[in-house]
Amino acid sequence: MKTFFLSFLGGLAALLLFFIILPLVLIVSFLPKDGPQTASGAHVLHIDLRAGYPDQPISSDFGALFPEMSFVEMLLKLNSAVDDPQIRGVFIRASEVDIGSSRAEELREALLRLKGAGKFVMAHSQGFLVSGPSAYRAVSAADEIWMQPGASFEVPGMAMETLFLGDAFKRFNLTAEIEQFHEFKNAPDVYKQSDYSAPHKEAMTALASSIWTHSVADMAGDRKITPDKMKSLLEASPYGADQALTLGLVDKIGWPEDAADEARKRGDGDLVDIDDYHPSIASDGDAVIAIVGGEGDIINGSGGAPDLLSLNTARFASDTVAASLIALEDDPDVDAVVFRVDSGGGSATASDQVWRAVQRLQEKGKKVVVSMGSAAASGGYYVAAGADAIVASRSTITGSIGVFGGKVAIADGLRLVGVNPASITVGGDYASFNSAERLSDAQRTKLRAMLGETYDRFTTLVSEGRNLPIETVRSIARGRVWSGEDALKLGLIDETGDLIDAIAKAKELAGLKPEDKARIRLDFHRGSPFGLFGEAFTAAQMSAALPAAETITSVLGEARTKALLQHLERSQTQGVQLTSPMILER
Repeated sequence: MKTFFLSFLGGLAALLLFFIILPLVLIVSFLPKDGPQTASGAHVLHIDLRAGYPDQPISSDFGALFPEMSFVEMLLKLNSAVDDPQIRGVFIRASEVDIGSSRAEELREALLRLKGAGKFVMAHSQGFLVSGPSAYRAVSAADEIWMQPGASFEVPGMAMETLFLGDAFKRFNLTAEIEQFHEFKNAPDVYKQSDYSAPHKEAMTALASSIWTHSVADMAGDRKITPDKMKSLLEASPYGADQALTLGLVDKIGWPEDAADEARKRGDGDLVDIDDYHPSIASDGDAVIAIVGGEGDIINGSGGAPDLLSLNTARFASDTVAASLIALEDDPDVDAVVFRVDSGGGSATASDQVWRAVQRLQEKGKKVVVSMGSAAASGGYYVAAGADAIVASRSTITGSIGVFGGKVAIADGLRLVGVNPASITVGGDYASFNSAERLSDAQRTKLRAMLGETYDRFTTLVSEGRNLPIETVRSIARGRVWSGEDALKLGLIDETGDLIDAIAKAKELAGLKPEDKARIRLDFHRGSPFGLFGEAFTAAQMSAALPAAETITSVLGEARTKALLQHLERSQTQGVQLTSPMILER
């Protein structure tokens, strides 16, 4: 009955897509999107950071049906607005909670460029809640920060949180049979430990301290006080809105509607949602800089349906990303490529496939510059290591040059409920590796040998790609994550900066001068609404699990629920993994 019901839902969804939604999508897809689609005259761009944006355009077919603007597209639009005489300023609805330190840093740089061009920037907040400094840092460069009456200002510091499943595994007699290289490769710790190990704690403390220090410095510079003074003010919070005003942390107390009216008055024009602002992004010039990218866990295969269970639609699919890179090999129009990476890693073989695609581009004479997003760690660093240049924000989480692999032995847990797994294998001892039982000594030895080979390849590729002695790479690898700021000191990246800086670097490597014009071409893979027919059944089946996910979310919050489900998903992953621990910044 359940199967019939789910099949019926899938069929109903497919019919709905075919007869109602798909025709509308096809009509909209043929509407012109190039050039400003706003009336002439002065305008003020409106950005709502509470909405949340994927780093890159969603590549799934559902993403094609319900497209939403990505953070990359927002940065490019803001950069175009710098030279757009119709855009007088920007009005921002600030997020109340964390948006990610790297993202806050890139947005702040975009706002500083706008201010440098004589545009005004206003922001309104309904409160900055305890979730790390990024929500405040994202708008600290505004000319005016408004706060709603009665709201609270809570930016006392930052924390890096990890959800450990070790005690839960023990309770259900599950055993994480996972080997790792080396002591800082902490992703498997979530299955084996109940708290931070000494190396894990050391790495997380250093990472949080690095990001907090330069975040405070940025906010202090924006508010025109010393870093020590800003640090003292923030760490003594929370404050009410009136006290935040008295201390100079915000500029005005008022309602969002009043702030929006003030922005219209100051810009002498209407508010235009940035999603509806369609400038010709650097459309002049003979040179072309193509932007491709990958976001999320690195997996083998091509982009597929949204993963509704893990609340995550982003998948860094190796076939899809490699194909996007390889398609540029013989494109005579493309002078250089910016490869945007926002990933904490994943499959070793998938990472290797994308690494090779970068090498192929270089063999054809195309320069490749990696722009790192919030994270480019483990497999995310692997795919970037061979690029001609790497640009990351100071807050990017990167490195994690290490490897792990194994399985979760569930046999004892099944026996608790009267299920006795038994298997018959023919062949060598390793043939029973995927059984529910624990590893034998011989299997563990072979697993470690295989992981050691992958680790040696990883460190060798980093040594060659970054032109660092192998001994140096081994000393800074061992699975440890670094902030972008520390990665620069260690030689793991070439410079700190944002997406726009990466584009400038690509122009430089292509032999262009800073003042030379270049066309920016987005070559992200985008799904097709026609692919939805196959996805409709999958989505209907996954929707049966949504009530449980929603219940958990109501208790733990979305970020913790997403982390928990991702940990459980990763625990079932086969093969060698280049994955960094999922970190909740708050």
